[in-house]
Amino acid sequence: MQIFQVDAFTEKKYQGNPAMVCMLDTELDGLLMQQIAKEMNLSETAFILKKEGHYDLRWFTPLVEVNLCGHATLASAFVIYNEGLQNESEIIEFHTKSGILKVSNKGNGLLEMDFPTVFSAQVPAPQELVDALNSKIVSCTKSAKNYLVELENDFEVRNVKPDFALLKRLPMQGVIVTAKADSRYDFISRYFCPAIGIDEDPVTGSSHCMLVPFWSEKLGKKEMVAYQASERGGELFLKLSGDRVIISGKAVMVLKGALV
Repeated sequence: MQIFQVDAFTEKKYQGNPAMVCMLDTELDGLLMQQIAKEMNLSETAFILKKEGHYDLRWFTPLVEVNLCGHATLASAFVIYNEGLQNESEIIEFHTKSGILKVSNKGNGLLEMDFPTVFSAQVPAPQELVDALNSKIVSCTKSAKNYLVELENDFEVRNVKPDFALLKRLPMQGVIVTAKADSRYDFISRYFCPAIGIDEDPVTGSSHCMLVPFWSEKLGKKEMVAYQASERGGELFLKLSGDRVIISGKAVMVLKGALV
């Protein structure tokens, strides 16, 4: 099995979010995929299998399979284009547990992904969440899987030090913290998801499906540029298009190999 490690949402090696992409020749048992993902020990390992006119795509953290992952989708499309498996002028169609996801090559290294919008509703912040973040919360919204917490400013987001043991107790996949950016970006964020085996995800495409409608309403903008302020960091080019979020980013190859 050919494997490729790709840093997504960056054009510099050892930044952005690393994903392992496994190129399958045949269907693979889900348990074995999970074991491989645990062995790779990255935030996400993607498995792609070429079918007639599309690719099947599944994503695994070291602990669980997830229904949607942006950076590993970007990494998978990068491998397909980079390895010459599909012409750069053609749109890649992935069949996933979140439906059909399409990726196109916009040139100059920029890949554009078409993802579902995730809307959220305002809720009171649970006390465990307040205690875990130990920061002044401006607002808290909730989707089916994540809390989205707005903090006072850019500085607070960059410097928050969560209590991961408390976060893990919350009955949710993860917690997004965000604020309006002080820099050239429209907003910044970080994403914590210890419940699925990742204390902090370096750069998260799927969290922006929730962030984009939130900030679009607050800023009155449909197109935005965002920065995920993890230690590795990464930038995303974003557009709200009705019930879809268009997420664009760059990627770079770090490793090629084979599982034996």
